[in-house]
Amino acid sequence: MNFTYYIAQRYVRSKSNQNAVNIINFITFLVTVIGSAALFIVLSGFSGLKSFSLSFSNSFDPDLKALPATGKFFSIPEEAETKLKNLNGIASYSREIEEKVYLTHKETGDIANIKGVDDNYVQATGIDSTIIAGKWTIDEKRGVAGIGIMRLLNLTQNQFRDPLIILVPKPGKGSFSQQTSPYNELPMVIGGIYSVEENLDKKYIFTDLFTVQRLLQKDSTQVSGVNFKLNDNSNIESVKAEIKSVLGGAIVLKDRQELNRSLHRMLNTENIATYLIFTLVLIIALFNVVGALIMMILDKLDNLRTMYNFGATIKELRRIYFIQGMLITAGGGLIGVLIGVLLIGSQLIFGWVKIGSIDYPVELQLINILIVFGTIFVLGIIASKIASSRITKKLIAP
Repeated sequence: MNFTYYIAQRYVRSKSNQNAVNIINFITFLVTVIGSAALFIVLSGFSGLKSFSLSFSNSFDPDLKALPATGKFFSIPEEAETKLKNLNGIASYSREIEEKVYLTHKETGDIANIKGVDDNYVQATGIDSTIIAGKWTIDEKRGVAGIGIMRLLNLTQNQFRDPLIILVPKPGKGSFSQQTSPYNELPMVIGGIYSVEENLDKKYIFTDLFTVQRLLQKDSTQVSGVNFKLNDNSNIESVKAEIKSVLGGAIVLKDRQELNRSLHRMLNTENIATYLIFTLVLIIALFNVVGALIMMILDKLDNLRTMYNFGATIKELRRIYFIQGMLITAGGGLIGVLIGVLLIGSQLIFGWVKIGSIDYPVELQLINILIVFGTIFVLGIIASKIASSRITKKLIAP
């Protein structure tokens, strides 16, 4: 066994004659355990919150979406649709058309987005999983609305006698006063209600694609987007290139992350900020290692002098305490992560902590374990190096 490692691990296990030194060593080890456990728990909590937050948009967003490069709408000729059906890597695709509308019901009004979708929309997205009442039934007279819209307008399901009225300004030139009826009007019965999160629940009404095209006075080729669901083994970049070759420069393609760029940026920024804050706490905790190692150096000063007189070099003596510091931080980090894994695992199994009626979302990820070990390792090297450098020839010279 290496001389320096043998002495270092003996010093880690042995107790000092000075009770104060033993107390300092114990506190240093305990702080390292608590700091690494806290960092791992926080990272796991943010991983769970990120997945939980993104799950809201995943119900609405496809794997890939084609949007108009300019304006609100673009056209898909019949020959382009035929080519899209034959593209490799695409499980299904769905056309949609979307526009802002004014909703009115019993002298109550609100602004929302109407989205006309075809029969493949359920296959291209996970929208049907968000239905909490009724069914996903859309046709020229029926639609699906968010629970927020239902509450704002005091709507109920299958209200045939007093339906929701959807108003859209008629396209064209001239002022409203020059037109007998400045709005296109569509009565709509709500047959299904979806619920995802507050903002989305107040935003959309879904109905049939051709109904909305007629309401907006668009032809059957005009859409505002195409949703693509990809096969599991598809290469997204190659699929993008194939879609571009069919639809040309009239569209831009965005994946799920690009569709929610601001949400991803916010979540990543919060994650990094929290990591840095807890790393600062861990830095303060690990610099206790510096003080503890210096106390141990002073406590074992006679032993150091003996080893020096027997031929040990200053470099070897420093290496003893450098290894000792690394053993303390590595041991504390390992135990801390194990405690964190047990706590996160118990939350996943039993759901001790709740937000309202749901379990607080956490995720047990290997990357978080590696981040904690990496942070502990780097900070342990710095702390051990600083402490071991206190050993000089002047200090141990008789």
